[in-house]
Amino acid sequence: MAMQRQHGFDPIETASRDEITALQVKRLKWSLGHAYENVAHYRRKFRAAGVHPDDFRELADLAKFPTTTKEDLRQTYPFGMFAVPMERVLRIHASSGTTGKPTVVGYTRADIDTWAGLMARSIHAAGGRPGDKVHLAYGYGLFTGGLGAHYGAERLGCTVVPVSGSQTARQVQLITDFAPDIVMCTPSYMLNLAEAFRAAGRDPAATALRIGLFGAEPWSPAMRREIEHCCGLDALDLYGLSEVMGPGVANECIEAKDGPVIWEDHFYPEVVDPQSDQVLQDGSFGELVFTTLTKEALPVIRYRTRDLTRLLPPTARSMRRFEKIAGRCDDMLILRGVNIFPGQFEDLLLRDERLSPHYLLELSREGALDSLTLKVEPRCAVGGEAGAAIARDLGAKVKDTIGVTVRIDLLAPGGIERSEGKAVRVIDQRPA
Repeated sequence: MAMQRQHGFDPIETASRDEITALQVKRLKWSLGHAYENVAHYRRKFRAAGVHPDDFRELADLAKFPTTTKEDLRQTYPFGMFAVPMERVLRIHASSGTTGKPTVVGYTRADIDTWAGLMARSIHAAGGRPGDKVHLAYGYGLFTGGLGAHYGAERLGCTVVPVSGSQTARQVQLITDFAPDIVMCTPSYMLNLAEAFRAAGRDPAATALRIGLFGAEPWSPAMRREIEHCCGLDALDLYGLSEVMGPGVANECIEAKDGPVIWEDHFYPEVVDPQSDQVLQDGSFGELVFTTLTKEALPVIRYRTRDLTRLLPPTARSMRRFEKIAGRCDDMLILRGVNIFPGQFEDLLLRDERLSPHYLLELSREGALDSLTLKVEPRCAVGGEAGAAIARDLGAKVKDTIGVTVRIDLLAPGGIERSEGKAVRVIDQRPA
């Protein structure tokens, strides 16, 4: 392919659209055949849908094939979706399984190599370069975040500080002493680190950090502004999910910071209507779906991510982007007929300088009606009429912008429990 190595880590990042499409068609033919021939579950699903890999000739044909969900992986637990013999599986990761059996994913040696390369590409796109020190505060273990980011940073030639999660005070000390250039963690944990810096009498904006790669949970543009303001770095969105690969499926580019760029040479994206499964045109809002193009151990065909967004045209790279994730189908709350997402409350809190960005939504049922309590905390201690005024103002803003009436519970500063991984935003106390 006639491609030029410009600002990208890999030449494919600046390929023409025709070159990318030709590669996708070639790799999709292989991936569909690989899944059909080696995974009995896919073979049954394809036959039930009346399709065969030979029916795929162009990108539009992918819509003929059935989608895959977490339930498919749970039904085939633990290794029923693997497309290679176990002796070829070099590593296994799994989800936490908090809502049922964990989803198990496997990787061949080639899969691990691809993953490391894509994470290196992601860190490079975010502005990381060989020789940078990376403070890695994603969890290690069965969670894909820590090891996935670790291998990628080393592939790029960075120096990795594998701190993992927890021990926040120690992390503050290490960032101060080791002077890393890049931090990788969840966005909510970065805010926890900023608080810990201030509690230790240090300015979180005075560190050597210049780049933050944040993922594993939805976060709003308002939270990006908050992190950049208080920590003095460029905050970029790192996207991934274990079923598709792990972190590194898409990443924002430092040149634009306008939504994660999908590495389309390895993952084919679609956006579908969550109810009908109908494929939507680029620019339409719906559920993000991915088909892996090169995965050997666990190919996934049209995987329903549950993430809600829209596909956007290329800017800094030749590949398409997606808009910041607005929320997840699973996270949508229906309160008295109104559809709401936790991120909507985050936006409101970050617009009010009196309030911290930490919050908790508690759903309960009073008689036949559901009610919602929004627990928040001020940045500084307040009481009496000042606290009541904050609660009244916030309640009115929620009603005006989101369209629901909520009870505001203003706690003391630090009253919301801090997470060292993915933040817990919703507690549903309603009867099943």
